[in-house]
Amino acid sequence: MTAAPTPTSQRYKLVIAYRGTHYHGWQTQEHDVTRVQLPTIQALCRAAVMDVVGHPVDLCGSSRTDSGVHAKGQVAHFDTHMTQIPPDGLRRAVNARLPADILVRSVTPVATTFHAIRDTVRKRYQYLVWNAADKPVFHSDLAFHRWQPMDVARMRDAAARLVGTHDFNAFAKPGHGRSNTVRTLYACDVTRRGPRLVIGVCGSGFLWNTVRILSGTLIEVGIGRTPPEAIDAMLASRDRRTAGPTAPACGLYLQWIEHQGEAPAASGAA
Repeated sequence: MTAAPTPTSQRYKLVIAYRGTHYHGWQTQEHDVTRVQLPTIQALCRAAVMDVVGHPVDLCGSSRTDSGVHAKGQVAHFDTHMTQIPPDGLRRAVNARLPADILVRSVTPVATTFHAIRDTVRKRYQYLVWNAADKPVFHSDLAFHRWQPMDVARMRDAAARLVGTHDFNAFAKPGHGRSNTVRTLYACDVTRRGPRLVIGVCGSGFLWNTVRILSGTLIEVGIGRTPPEAIDAMLASRDRRTAGPTAPACGLYLQWIEHQGEAPAASGAA
């Protein structure tokens, strides 16, 4: 008897958006004491994909966003032999099994050599500050409220000093575990539209909490507590105590991730 042919496996790339308010970040994890699985984006997306394709999958995500952090363009990949499902049909079926605050924006067949983590070239994050006298009552979990007037010109001066290749140890949470703390920032910009003030940071990679610490520091510059030129001394110190506070997770968004071989992402892409 002739053996049945082995199903051909296909790798798919997913771009995922989510509101991270009610989740313990991207990465699947268990409670330290009870060992009960905590609600995470990865766990829910993996379960939805498996329900559609009908077999276990490994869902590999590019960025391990922290608890409460949001994403417009998280990237993940998985392999399946269920290639008879059209990509958009797969996307719609997965979305039908996800809660309202998680959305698969696209599903694309890619080469089996594609890897969501290893092929990452650049990432861009945005930090949203609601800068107005009154708090944003209808979306307080999506922005960091600061009522003090903020000087955007001073913030831009400070942000420009962060661009380039530097040792960012002063802007990393202690215990990050990385022996090499040198990273490259391709852009760090500050824009404003009404009460919405957005800090944009694009780099080759980031240390633990770096974007939130950079944002907290730039906010201190904006409200006049720190001069822009102090950024130079912070970088040189390599000491976390010299930089500003860590801004809360609610204002942070993973905007997009660019992978090797892809066309460069537009810096203003939503």
